[in-house]
Amino acid sequence: MTRKPDGDLRTGFTTGACATAAAKAAAGALLSGRFEPSVQITLPRGQTPVFELAETALGEGWARAVVQKDAGDDPDVTHGAMIVVTIRRSAGGILFRAGEGVGVVTRPGLPISPGEPAINPVPRQMMAGVLEEVAAAAGLAADFEVEVSVPGGADLAKQTWNPRLGIEGGISILGTTGIVRPFSCAAWIASIHRGIDVARAAGLTHVAGATGATSERVAQAYFGLPDHAMLDMGDFAGGMLKYLARHPVERVSIVGGFGKLTKLAQGAMDLHSGRSQVNFATLAVMAEGLAEREVIAAANTAKEALEIAGPELAVRVAMAAQEVAQAVVSESALDVMVVDRGGRAIAFADGNERRAL
Repeated sequence: MTRKPDGDLRTGFTTGACATAAAKAAAGALLSGRFEPSVQITLPRGQTPVFELAETALGEGWARAVVQKDAGDDPDVTHGAMIVVTIRRSAGGILFRAGEGVGVVTRPGLPISPGEPAINPVPRQMMAGVLEEVAAAAGLAADFEVEVSVPGGADLAKQTWNPRLGIEGGISILGTTGIVRPFSCAAWIASIHRGIDVARAAGLTHVAGATGATSERVAQAYFGLPDHAMLDMGDFAGGMLKYLARHPVERVSIVGGFGKLTKLAQGAMDLHSGRSQVNFATLAVMAEGLAEREVIAAANTAKEALEIAGPELAVRVAMAAQEVAQAVVSESALDVMVVDRGGRAIAFADGNERRAL
């Protein structure tokens, strides 16, 4: 994860807001025969930003506008992407189409049905709103075909959760507020939730959340799970577990490094190093009988504590983490696996057993 810089951070705009601005500009040009140099839209919470148009084109029966996405200071993979909207007149309302670089939904469980362009509900509502506004001003019905494209979007999508969620061919057009908050946890947690929705809709009975890429590889191989059973939990154990409590799956596995799972064992639900720390005094109590309490309490890192106390400490951490997590997801069977930095599973605990691996 990219490190958050110090100081005030600049907000940006979602792909949905950019697409809405481009749609309004293109529709206006289609009906009037000319483009304005900029366009203003109203976001869901009332803000009224003005967007400059990066490119425009107008032809027989169509108009196209391009807005370049500015994500502010957020390390968003779509920062700088060109959001292209082509508008044509149609019959029977507003029809959305996926152009180059915009994905198509192929699995159930997402807010958009399979076969539909991966343009989420709020961006659809925002675009429909500006199209109705433009059409009404011209005394016409809002009958438009809306094609959204993102050149290079297929490559950008490989850096997102889209392939795992069953969104093929490109990125999603997203956003619930229109604003990108730099380094917000909300987008990551929302992706975890969508992963759970997709897994449930696919009828999966076992899902796994890992703290990182190494742990995920170990978990997937150990349990033999498909890609869409792997939830991108990262540091957000609480975000995953609380959603699973409301949307249960038969079995849940949590897999991670010793340090992260020690924090979970000690009750932390956000495992990020900037938001929770290992309590070495508490870890020393857990290591009773394995090493001198003062030595563990004085350890510099969780890794050092594990090296001093030995693998049984990993087993105890797995057991304690399992108890903490299980208390949140009472309707699921939950187990915990500890993985070392070399990518080797070293401890496991569920409601019935605990063991070194």
